Amino acid sequence: MLTHGIPKINRLMADEVKFADPFGLGPTVSLALATFAEVGCAILVMIGFKVRLAAIPLIITMLTAAFYAHWDDPFGKKELPLLYLICFLALLIQGGGNISIDGLFGKKKNIYKGPAL
Repeated sequence: MLTHGIPKINRLMADEVKFADPFGLGPTVSLALATFAEVGCAILVMIGFKVRLAAIPLIITMLTAAFYAHWDDPFGKKELPLLYLICFLALLIQGGGNISIDGLFGKKKNIYKGPAL
């Protein structure tokens, strides 16, 4: 996602922002939200911190890319956002795993002291 998000930082700093406005917030706000998801949330996913929470903006961005920005394009153009969407949905459901920051520091001890079930 960083390869898609980092160029958006330069576009965000430009004088006149040209970007799709799917939610009616304005092209500058829409570009800022997409940049936040593709850079900020992607970094959180990469390091494994708050993975489930970081996956939500990425899912929304991929849904918007696939079904708004590339609606009239052939399936080959929609394929990458849909593939990313599936991956981020899996991260939302599963989380970052045992070796993520969340997994290393968020381990809960079993407080059940009764007989093994």
